[in-house]
Amino acid sequence: MKPIQVGLLGIGTVGSGTFKVLQRNQQEIRRRAGRGIEIAMVADLDVERAKSIVGDGVQVVADGRQVIANPAIDIVVELIGGYGIAKTLVLEAIAAGKHVVTANKALLAVHGTEIFAAARAQGVVVAFEAAVAGGIPIIKALREGLTANRIEWIAGIINGTTNFILSEMRDKGLDFGTVLKEAQRLGYAEADPTFDIEGVDAAHKATIMSAIAFGTPVRFDQAHVEGITQLAAADIRYAEQLGYRIKLLGITKRRDDVAGGGIELRVHPTLVPAKRLIANVEGAMNAVVVQGDAVGTTLYYGKGAGSEPTASAVVADLVDITRLATADPDHRVPHLAFQHDALADTPILPIAQVVTAFYLRLQVADQTGVLSRITTILAEHDISIDAVLQRESADGETKTDLIILTHDTVEGRMREALGQMQALPTVLAPIVALRKEELS
Repeated sequence: MKPIQVGLLGIGTVGSGTFKVLQRNQQEIRRRAGRGIEIAMVADLDVERAKSIVGDGVQVVADGRQVIANPAIDIVVELIGGYGIAKTLVLEAIAAGKHVVTANKALLAVHGTEIFAAARAQGVVVAFEAAVAGGIPIIKALREGLTANRIEWIAGIINGTTNFILSEMRDKGLDFGTVLKEAQRLGYAEADPTFDIEGVDAAHKATIMSAIAFGTPVRFDQAHVEGITQLAAADIRYAEQLGYRIKLLGITKRRDDVAGGGIELRVHPTLVPAKRLIANVEGAMNAVVVQGDAVGTTLYYGKGAGSEPTASAVVADLVDITRLATADPDHRVPHLAFQHDALADTPILPIAQVVTAFYLRLQVADQTGVLSRITTILAEHDISIDAVLQRESADGETKTDLIILTHDTVEGRMREALGQMQALPTVLAPIVALRKEELS
């Protein structure tokens, strides 16, 4: 049988890895797919560099539209990234009747609903396993492996850069700025790390997982997003003393306790009990925990980025499409797991309605009655305390750190309490408030 012909848009880190994996494992891939898969054409602005990677047997052009216009190309792999030309080329490939594979989480999180609708209208597949958590097959797990389950919640370390930074801050007691510079020197962080450290990259991925888990359109614009730039080494140290570690988590939860139902979709630094497996994921590794009603808790762990780990997911998508190339479009696995006419309009809840526990660090005057006044304010807002830690003041010191862990509460209620506590004359600095999840 004639091999499937693939056109590659962009041959950077992931593109070169995809070419190498396909070349190295072509015999194994053919056995699994039922026919060969070949990269026949590559588009990249740096034509000479692309030629040095793929050799003489592959046509290299500078314009991606030439790949799309080639009638011999069956599948277009988009590895350009971003929202601009990538979106244009993906939609043009779909309009030309080509199946598409992409690792572009930003594109799908923002424009996924439009792209999936266009693909459905043309009867083609858009596959995107590589868009979330690199080589970890979390998309396939959610769309297929856990399809019998009612997903309750997902929590994931889905950005390796921030996890590396937090691991280094904890291990070495260094502040954020110092570790960020080291991460950039080692290549874990980009020269402009904004998308990573501000939580945007993780929010793109959490948005995609949320849509698949709960059968809704992708709604990145409604996600609550916080990064790690304001995280202090002192909070990592105090969390450790209390039996917790701080991770940047992407979290999405089903909420049946609100009228009509709702979904939490948020990314922020989170205290996690040190005994949880996900709390012990270190360095640039990724991990995703999924809670299903039938299967219980499952954990997916591995490399979330890199040339060949991400290429592994790209090639897996190529194999899936090759297997399904002749299948009736109505009987393929839907892009967002649920049939397109069964997607729900369950709302994403505003952050004020989120229910979670909190870690509070207050710098207070070291005098009698301070703790009593603070606990009274919390009690007046129906916020119960789980634990209190007070740093012992050194001789001559007039201020101290007061650490409070709360039980679950509604975020809006906590914000009101924080406003009152911050106004106390005995509270000497801005209060640090971090969310805490037991993940059990």
